[in-house]
Amino acid sequence: MLKDITFGQYYEGKSLIHRMDPRAKIVLLIIDMVFLFLTKNIYSLIVPAVQIFLILAVSKVPAKMFLKNIKTILPIIIFTTIINLFYGSGGTVLLSFWHFTVTTAGVWRSVYMASRIILLILISSVLTYTTTPNDITDAIESLLSFLKIFGLKTAVHMLAMMMTIALRFIPTLVEETEKIMSAQKARGADLEKGKLFERIKALIPILIPLLISSVRRAYELAEAMECRCYNGGVGRVRMKQLKYSLVDLYAAIINTAFCGGVILLNILL
Repeated sequence: MLKDITFGQYYEGKSLIHRMDPRAKIVLLIIDMVFLFLTKNIYSLIVPAVQIFLILAVSKVPAKMFLKNIKTILPIIIFTTIINLFYGSGGTVLLSFWHFTVTTAGVWRSVYMASRIILLILISSVLTYTTTPNDITDAIESLLSFLKIFGLKTAVHMLAMMMTIALRFIPTLVEETEKIMSAQKARGADLEKGKLFERIKALIPILIPLLISSVRRAYELAEAMECRCYNGGVGRVRMKQLKYSLVDLYAAIINTAFCGGVILLNILL
């Protein structure tokens, strides 16, 4: 299961999505997420679904990488689907037992909620797959640069740096956890059997080495940054300057059209 976690990894490519300015990608991602939650029914959800699958195709990132991300949250999707089956009101009764009733409206609601979660994961994954951690840091710092008028310029840089480091080390921590679990299994530890509390207790020999390893890695990173005279955003310049291009303009226009489609379907249906 841990090997299926690919969130935070960068997939090198030369697609149109890769060439977009990271600031534009972050802004458009936020807009898409907002309109994804503004959809009122499964019919208006079709518009952002078409847009997201179009983005996935243009990004040229292998589909298996997106499927791995969905696989990691599959229990949440199943749980959400089952819960929403009993919350739909109206429609034809399909099943009734005890105090629970499943109707066609409940089925549609379950499909709608599950689809929205899947689309949210897919569109979020595109950003990290097509944008390097350094570009994400520069983009966040640039988008929040207006806060410098409040004397928070250094704080903005530190926030962007912390978010980038967190994204960068997600794959590393997953790999480290996998190694520790393999080592514990080789020593005879049973991590997959037993009752719930027994399985939770069996995780202690994994969490403690992982915590120690994380602290050691953080210390080494801090020491390396100090050796390179890193002092935050003070006097810092960039070798690569962020610039908007026609690709970003076209993406904004297309995104606006899809958002307009969501609004239109919300009004009509």
